[in-house]
Amino acid sequence: MLKCNEVVERADELVDGTPLSFRQRWALRLHLMMCHHCRRYVRQLRLLVQSLRRNPEPASEEEVDQVMRQIEQSEST
Repeated sequence: MLKCNEVVERADELVDGTPLSFRQRWALRLHLMMCHHCRRYVRQLRLLVQSLRRNPEPASEEEVDQVMRQIEQSEST
């Protein structure tokens, strides 16, 4: 069975619709059925991709700085 870090590494392929082998799809789905943390991660990644598709304009420097500050704050706690 896959470990969480392996699911994170392959989550973008799953969300983007990259063709996966039967074994890869099965392993990902099996892990996601058992791990609520990874299910939440994939769900959040899907929402992020959907929101980026809706907003085709690049972020301003101010928006990027704000997001980076929030990331740094969440990592320090």
